[in-house]
Order: sequence, then structure tokens, then C-alpha cells
Amino acid sequence: MRIVTLEEHISFPEMMAKIPKEALGGFGQSEVMQRLAPKLADITGERLKSMDANGITMQVLSVDSSGANRVSLQEAPAFAMQYNDLIAERIEGYEDRFAAFALLPLTAPEAAADELERAVKAYNFRGAMIRGVTDDQFLDHPKFAPIFERAERLDVPIYLHPGLPPKGVADIYYSGLPNHTGIAEALACYGWGWHSETALHVLRLLYAGIFDQYPKLNLIIGHMGEMLPMMMARSERAFKPGNGGANQRTLTETFHQQVHITTSGFFTQPPLKIALDTFGIDNIMFSIDYPFSTNEMGIAFLNATELPEEQMAKLAHRNADKLLKLKG
Repeated sequence: MRIVTLEEHISFPEMMAKIPKEALGGFGQSEVMQRLAPKLADITGERLKSMDANGITMQVLSVDSSGANRVSLQEAPAFAMQYNDLIAERIEGYEDRFAAFALLPLTAPEAAADELERAVKAYNFRGAMIRGVTDDQFLDHPKFAPIFERAERLDVPIYLHPGLPPKGVADIYYSGLPNHTGIAEALACYGWGWHSETALHVLRLLYAGIFDQYPKLNLIIGHMGEMLPMMMARSERAFKPGNGGANQRTLTETFHQQVHITTSGFFTQPPLKIALDTFGIDNIMFSIDYPFSTNEMGIAFLNATELPEEQMAKLAHRNADKLLKLKG
């Protein structure tokens, strides 16, 4: 069976070297991240061999940092453009195995919209990945409107991925804990904080009426829906139209029409069952989160999933093929 995964990460050391160390903070400097650095830099070597060994047909690649937001405002557009150029160069000739989401300079929204269009039209990138907040602002801020307008016009999705918590949040929520001189990274990021913040981000977009303002916009979130499936029924009651927010449709209607989730990093059946019961099979796409999770973990999970053949095909590739306009 054709298998497409679409939250699979890359990071090129020559681009990371352009980011001031003080802008990166401590995140990414751990022993684990140093060990994964070669895997993040590689595309057609070990990565491709692992895909072949595990029966993965295609990966959709995305940059593992909000790097363009970590350089100066003046440098950000050129940084994003150079990164996207390098990605396109390194997947050339492997278009049946790799596609990509564009890196955008979010600190310059007009330039970000232009770079999205350039990457889509010049390189056939399948949308963009945006990581967390930008300058402590969520995407419902009016200044980000050009990005949504352009994505809707180009008919490409935005993948909203967790990002580093803002300093004010980190200082209050994730500091002062035993055995940590800075923030507790596991708590602030991949163990909890990332996922709750992304769920909040999506709910802010709903509450602010962004989905109604851009009714053809498609949003993707990872990690089995970033806690939203578990909260769906309660949040549905809280965000009824006319209950204080600008949303004109219910949460469920909006999510079913415009929000898609991937399984990235989640490899047990109970979260998938909740996702199926809430978002539905047409809105779920298989992903692994390579190299932070292994292809072996992902494929073992997929093989253990018991669904009718038609639904398995949707999960493994058809939903992604349709949304991202992939060949196959």
C-alpha cells in the first residue's frame, strides 16, 4: 500500500549556523538533538534507505525550527528564500519520494505570503509549516492576514506546528523546577506544553472567526490533534456561535470542513479511536515525526491499526494525496 507521511523534519547545519546562538536559547542543544543532527541534515541517504526498508512511499519535509523568525527582520525573507531553495535543490530528481512545506518569514507577513507563493509556483511545495507564535502573537492577529489570503488563493494548507514557548510563558509555567537551570524542556515542549499551546492556537483562530473569514483555508495540526479530540465535546459547548466569539459555525462543523490532523508521534490505538470518533477518518492522515520518532515505530502502529480497507487507504495516503495534490 502507498504510504505518505507529512510531518517529517529536516534541518540544514549551514542554515542553522546563520542563527545567533542567543536567539536559539537552550533548545536544540541537548545531547539528543546533537545526535539527531545528521539525520535531520540528510534526505537521500539514510532517510531514504529507512523509508524503503519500512515501505514508506513519500515524506513531506519541513524545517525543524522557526529559523526565519530567529534572525533579524531585515534578514528573515532572504533566510527563508535560501532555505526553500536548498530544500528544492536537494529533493530535485526525487519528486516521487519527497515533497515539502515552505519555511516562511513570519515576522514579515507580506514577504511570507510572497515566499509561500514563490515556493508553491516555482518548486511545487505543498503549503507551509508555521511553528508556534511569532513575536508573542498568535495567527489570529490581523497582521497575518496576507498569509491566510495567499494560502486560500493558492489552495494550499498551512501546517501549524508547536514552537518554543514565549519567554514570559516559560518563566511562569516551566521554570524553577528541580534539576533545571532553565526551563524544563520536556514539560515546556514535547511532553505537554507544545500540544496544549497548539490546541489553544487553533481555538483562538476559531474564536476570532478566522476560519469563517477564510472558508477555503485548510489547516493541518499534528500529534493526533494536539489534545483537541479529547476536548471536543466540552469545547463544542463553550464555543457555540453567538457565545462571545466571532465564529459563525460550530466547532465541529468548522473542524470537519477545514482542520486536518496527523498521527505524528502518537503510536497507540486509544488516541486514534478518539480522533476517529471526533474528527472522522476523512480528516486524519498518517505521519511519523521522523527522525524524532522512528519509521519502525510508525509502521508498527499502522500495521496494528484495524480499520476497513477503504479507511486504511484514506489514513495511509488518500487523504494526504487529496489535500496536498500528490501524485499516486
